[in-house]
Amino acid sequence: MVRKSALLLLATLGACAPVGRPADLADQGVETVNIPVVSSTNFVFDAAAPGGTMGPADVARLDGWFQGLGLTYGDSIYVDGGYAPGARNQVAALAGRYGMLLSAGAPITAGMVPAGSVRVVVARRRASVPGCPNWSRASEPDFANRQLSNFGCATNSNLAAEIADPEDLVHGREGLATVDPMTSSKAVNLYRSQPPSGTSLQQVSSKGGN
Repeated sequence: MVRKSALLLLATLGACAPVGRPADLADQGVETVNIPVVSSTNFVFDAAAPGGTMGPADVARLDGWFQGLGLTYGDSIYVDGGYAPGARNQVAALAGRYGMLLSAGAPITAGMVPAGSVRVVVARRRASVPGCPNWSRASEPDFANRQLSNFGCATNSNLAAEIADPEDLVHGREGLATVDPMTSSKAVNLYRSQPPSGTSLQQVSSKGGN
């Protein structure tokens, strides 16, 4: 009799469950669904390099191409093609004028590298938060206990705008093999060694002197 009553109670509760209510929504937790997305665009420049050496005219064209792209930190520069090992030093010297280093390997690009040429690829990554700002849903009533539709947009949009290298949002950055603890403690030591700011204030009296 007890077992039959329990089954009847479970069946009753199941019948009272809402129909058509979405379960386990992503925005019902504490983590925002408005997160930065990193996109990558590859820019390609083919330069003649017979024997692995670019001529002065192609070096000048490549320099102008770098200037037109606005080469900056966060961009990755690759050299591809059969003559890439020979022309790599020339491209590295030119990229060094912009404070940039070459990256190993090369991404896959459309088309084949022409014979006797090298392909310089600049991979540019940008971080953004799609759909923000997002006020598509009213804040109340909310019977599903969901986040605001704009939750996280401000913080993550600022993060995407301020990140120097968007690739760090994807892979992070590995620490150095050797770590100097003095580097991390400099700020703490400086803070402790400085006298309190109030000690340099002048003594001011509300009473006028005679």
